[in-house]
Parts: sequence; structure tokens; C-alpha cells
Amino acid sequence: MAIRIGINPLTWTNDDLPALGADIPLEVCLREARTAGYAGVELGRKLPREPEVLGPLLRSHGLDLVSGWYSTRLLDRDADAEFAAMADHFRLLKALGCAVCVVAEVTGCVHGDLRARQSSRPTLAAGEWPAFGARLTSLAEHMRDAGLGLAYHHHMGTVVQSAVDVDALMAHTGEAVGLLLDTGHLTFGGADPVAVARRHGQRVVHLHCKDVRPAVLARSRNRDTSFLAAVLDGVFTVPGDGCVDYPAVLGALAAAGYSGWCVVEAEQDPTVATPARYARLGYDYLAREVAIAFG
Repeated sequence: MAIRIGINPLTWTNDDLPALGADIPLEVCLREARTAGYAGVELGRKLPREPEVLGPLLRSHGLDLVSGWYSTRLLDRDADAEFAAMADHFRLLKALGCAVCVVAEVTGCVHGDLRARQSSRPTLAAGEWPAFGARLTSLAEHMRDAGLGLAYHHHMGTVVQSAVDVDALMAHTGEAVGLLLDTGHLTFGGADPVAVARRHGQRVVHLHCKDVRPAVLARSRNRDTSFLAAVLDGVFTVPGDGCVDYPAVLGALAAAGYSGWCVVEAEQDPTVATPARYARLGYDYLAREVAIAFG
């Protein structure tokens, strides 16, 4: 698969903060995404979940479905139960030609709580990683055998947040578990996305591209605010508008042979950051850097 550039509807409407972008019609999101140059979109809360409805809708805008987030609870249930629970989501992604399903463990997570401090996020003890990794590997193997890859999304406010967590995840899972590298979440969590891309580039199967405003990040860390409070404060922006070294990240992934989607996913308040403008800014910058890195 050649490198393609997509976008997440979070630019227009936020899944964790439904009031953000509630007034923006789905048609506007899809039209502006295509006008900006994107080839596809990830799932968002306003998109229909029936393949016979979603497929024609996306095609009418010249867009493909990139992937979609699924929340796992593998700390509470085994891989067979998880695979059964995700059946409808799995069928939707597979029917519309997706290569991977984005998953993240949400047991005990705090990223969707506007009042929860960053320091309250759950963690795994050293002795808990082997069992979690085994369950995740088993789920990934079920998915692979059924025709869809697993892309694990490290995420602020969850048990896999830091570079240490990502390293542990990779060490305790088999090759069926792919990594979603999210430049913004790594930076927010105190990691260097370039270093993570160099260490685990062979396992990266999906890329989320958001940038970080360092002054806002420093303020959020100093106050130990919630993840969502930092989002509202403007911690994230589109690639090229913050401190992430995208040439180095993309260069590391190109050297590792990455082939897949690069997805702009920069949740902001649409009343502050005009979606059409930022979608275009993100696409123009990322398309230029992808062309340089991947030739």
C-alpha cells in the first residue's frame, strides 16, 4: 500500500467532548476534508455505522474509510470475549476495505474525564504486562486470521501512555500486534516520537499526525490538568504548527519500510481553530514532508 493521507473528523467534531462541533453537519466535514486534499477519513461519532450507508456516503465525496477506534477491556475479559464484542465494528471496517482496526485498552482510563488529573491515569505493574500482552496478541491473531490487522493506540490517560509503556507493550506482544504511532500523544506523554519510530518502526502499521504547542503543554503539566482540559486549551494542532520533528519521524518510518495511512488527527475547538483552514494547513504540510521522506 502506498502512503496515503487521511484525516480524523476530530478536526470538526470531538468524540470525547460532544459539545465541540455539535452544530457542524457531517456533510460539511466530508466536503471540507476532500477539498483540502485528503483521500480518506477515520470514523467519528457522526458517521453512520452501517456499511451499506457509510460506503456510498464516503464514495459520494471521493473518500475512503481509513480505520476506526475500538475500546478494548482486555484487563477484564479474555481475547475470545473481546473478539466477539467487537464483531459489528470489525465487520464495518472490513466491509469498507480498511487494513487495520485501531484499538486501545480503556480499563480504568481517564482521558475522557474533564475533571481527572493527568497523574491519575492507570498503570500496569511489571507482573501484569505478560498476561495483558498475551491477551492482546491472541486478539490480534484472531483479527489477522479474519482479515484485519490490529493497530494499538498508545494514548494519554490509559495504561499505555509513555515511551516505557510502549516499549513494554512491544516486548510482551507478538508480531500480530501492530503499533499505531501517534506523534502528539507521545510528545504529550514526555516521549520523543522520533526515538520511538526508530526503535519500533518495523511494528508501526498506522500513523496519527498531530502537533503540539509546547507552551500549552508546559502549562498543562505544571497544573496537572485533565487531558481534555489541555485539548480545550489548545495543546494540539495540525502537523507543521508545533514542536514535533516531522521530517525525522517520517524519515525513520520510511527507513523502516512503512506503508500505510498518515492521518491528521488534531483535536481542537472548532470555534477557535477553523476546521477548513487547519485541515488545509495540515494536509499541505504533511503532503510535502511525506513526498520528501518517501520519495
